[in-house]
Amino acid sequence: MRPLTLVLAFATVGHAADPDEFIKQARAALKEGDAAAALATANKAVEADPKSAAAVFTRGDAYAARRKHAEAIKDYDAALALDKNLHAAVDHRGGEKFKLGQIDEALADFNAYLKAVPKAEPAHWRRGIAFYYAGKYAEGAKQFFDGQVEFGADVENVFWHFLCNARKDEIDKARKDLIPLTGRDRRVPMMQVNDLLHGKAKPEDVVKAAETADLKGDDKTEALFYAHLYVGLYFEAAGDEARTREHLAAAVDHKIGHYMWDVANVHLGRMKKK
Repeated sequence: MRPLTLVLAFATVGHAADPDEFIKQARAALKEGDAAAALATANKAVEADPKSAAAVFTRGDAYAARRKHAEAIKDYDAALALDKNLHAAVDHRGGEKFKLGQIDEALADFNAYLKAVPKAEPAHWRRGIAFYYAGKYAEGAKQFFDGQVEFGADVENVFWHFLCNARKDEIDKARKDLIPLTGRDRRVPMMQVNDLLHGKAKPEDVVKAAETADLKGDDKTEALFYAHLYVGLYFEAAGDEARTREHLAAAVDHKIGHYMWDVANVHLGRMKKK
């Protein structure tokens, strides 16, 4: 199979001035995880039609995939200036602001997006996390409670609901109010994380499950990341700052290409500023 970058090069022949074709190619590159190719092709889309909100928005997504948060925000702003009804740009901008640690600004964007697109509210777990870091624990708990309809078998939804309640009330009450899973979360070590919440496992059991799992490469890295992330956050709920910092640092060291890595990174950064 030819590399995606070569496929894109061949595909552009005869479409030098077609921004829609470049946008399509950039989206395909993003789906394949080739952020460099996506950015190069998105740049061509913007050059072909600088007034195309879709082209500028796509380039913003390419910048985001390359972890160039400020550049992504700039393009989302520009896309919205071209089309104020491009609501996804508001949502994506909020995500980039969160990654920069701009919690209140991120939350404002998420709220604005959901006001325009209310049907997206139950699935918007990123807003729930922003509520947590903004200290709005009741609103966060509600976001994750409402998220059951979308994430009934997702231990992460259960955990963040617990975490918000633990900060809002106390850890023992939060345990009593745990959201029940509607199925098995097959990701390692999520069921051990769920057992931890129910008092059926210890933090070291969660880490051990990830360390001993028969996984390799990115799958192993992800398992170790999530183990340390949720053990660290569990210690935060228990009020153990030193062990929270220890495990959040370990989580950040296991870098993955998912928004949750940014959550860990933002959390650790906030702790370092204390």
